[in-house]
Amino acid sequence: MGLPAHTSTPLQLPAGPCLRGRVRVPGDKSISHRALLFGAIAEGDTCIEGLLPAEDPLSTAACLRAMGVTVSEIRAGETVTVQGVGLDGFREPTAVLECGNSGTTMRLMLGLLAGRVGRHFVLSGDASLRGRPMGRVAAPLAQMGAQIHGRSDGNLAPLAVQGQPLRGTTIHTPVASAQVKSAILLAGLTAAGATTVIEPAQSRDHSERMLRAFGAQLEVGGPGLTQVTLTPGHGLRGQTVVVPGDISSAAFWLVAAAITPGSELTVENVGLNPSRTGILEVLEQMGARISVHSRRDVAGEPVGDLQVQHGPLQAFEIGGELIPRLVDEIPVLAVAACAAEGTSRIRDAAELRVKETDRLAVMARQLGTMGARLEEFEDGMAIGGGGELRGAEVDSETDHRVAMSLAVAAGIARGRTTLHRPEAAAVSYPGFWDDLRRLSS
Repeated sequence: MGLPAHTSTPLQLPAGPCLRGRVRVPGDKSISHRALLFGAIAEGDTCIEGLLPAEDPLSTAACLRAMGVTVSEIRAGETVTVQGVGLDGFREPTAVLECGNSGTTMRLMLGLLAGRVGRHFVLSGDASLRGRPMGRVAAPLAQMGAQIHGRSDGNLAPLAVQGQPLRGTTIHTPVASAQVKSAILLAGLTAAGATTVIEPAQSRDHSERMLRAFGAQLEVGGPGLTQVTLTPGHGLRGQTVVVPGDISSAAFWLVAAAITPGSELTVENVGLNPSRTGILEVLEQMGARISVHSRRDVAGEPVGDLQVQHGPLQAFEIGGELIPRLVDEIPVLAVAACAAEGTSRIRDAAELRVKETDRLAVMARQLGTMGARLEEFEDGMAIGGGGELRGAEVDSETDHRVAMSLAVAAGIARGRTTLHRPEAAAVSYPGFWDDLRRLSS
């Protein structure tokens, strides 16, 4: 490999090295964001162990500091302390709140700030984030009385939030999105009356678990656990949060070991929240040799060690309610499909078109360059397995999950692959290239 993560120099990826050993992936990105945000609006200190020291959570921390919250320096392996200012303690910032490339930061901040009566906030981000849809959050918040203005009729950043008194209501979300649900629940903390969110399918539930741990009154029910009701009036108290390893980051190693001959890996301390383990169900459907060891609960989240080794794989079909539980893993599952027998099909995944990039289009384009046989649809793709990928010039197109997925594809390609813009991986996994080099040697 030979190059650090933070470089704009193309990365040369040789074909064929098997992967062996043990690896511990960075802390869960979703939980890291929420620990910082909930700690900020709690009373007292919150201590966070294992927080992901990557660009997206750093953006959340920077926004909180700009509003008067003391957040200790974020360094790998060190506990982070957040000194809570309470539910209404944010100061009006003197400058634009910069969210970087983090959609989670921007969308959750909209919910968090909408009810800060009499205060004005402006949120922006990088070019990619300024092109991503925010109306899916702004519209339900408007039903609660929020005033959010921005480009494209409030759908695109920069976004201005004028804090208003909010009222609790029942909101049916058109898509199952943890970011949308979490933003509404955060707004509900300062609303008058209870707030209920009803989703078409259950999305990841880290916010519900953590809000309960911090002292919020929350009820989850409905068919498929798709209805969440938050009753305000219960202050949050600072907690100790232990962040498990991110299963979305573990997915790259799970797929790489499953498809690369001679490989056997153990991925330690991975979060196994049932709303996030769709990737394991698909790998099981494919016949992957994967097992879970040392199951345990850490701070309300199930955790375990995942052992995986190479073996023959069958094609998969995914869609419907499974998609919200593995939406971030679809790029690397597309790579797994290339190594499986038969044709794999992904449907109901139009959500991927509004991520950091249009991930359906980008993965189709980049894997096509490597010789994959695939067809792209409006809401998914069909991928023919059993063929041989060839080394090629590929590009992350600035998307962290694309960068790491293409590294996995390079491992089973014939010939060397050159990856442009590999530094994108640092958004969620700053040490990925170092771990790849170590596990390949």
